[in-house]
Amino acid sequence: MAPQDISKLIVRTSMKDRAAFDLLYKQTSGKLFGVCLRVLRDRGDAEEALQEVFVKIWTKADRFAVSDLSPISWLVAIARNHAIDRIRARRSPSANIDAALDVADPTPGPEAMAVAGGETERIHHCLDELEKDRAAAVRGAYLSGESYAELAERFKVPLNTMRTWLRRSLLKLRECLER
Repeated sequence: MAPQDISKLIVRTSMKDRAAFDLLYKQTSGKLFGVCLRVLRDRGDAEEALQEVFVKIWTKADRFAVSDLSPISWLVAIARNHAIDRIRARRSPSANIDAALDVADPTPGPEAMAVAGGETERIHHCLDELEKDRAAAVRGAYLSGESYAELAERFKVPLNTMRTWLRRSLLKLRECLER
């Protein structure tokens, strides 16, 4: 079939002429199937793609008139692009780079580290103002994670006395830090 005959069929298809569309299908489906098969490399997938290509041709035939392409090139471009779109749709979506913005960095930033460094220095200064055994008990409980019972045993004082030491020491630390 000559290119001008295919052009006429496409133009008639744009006017929703079913007989012209049927003839266009009979004349070009073999070539367009070959294009789909070459891109998709699966016969069943290519057959489905070919049917979808002809649906596109039916709905977009009116766009051919403004095209500079030869009629068969226009049809092949539709088939090839559709087959490529099917391959792209099969791929698993890659992670969006913007999702990385929501990933929290667990390490403190420079400002937080500077503030924490200053706070650490102040806390150590205030701990030095406590009696030696009281400061050691606070360090043991809150920096080393020792239990009240372990501290009471280590300092050879009753458990309730250790609780009192720690409570009073924390009050003194708070007063010192508020100055």
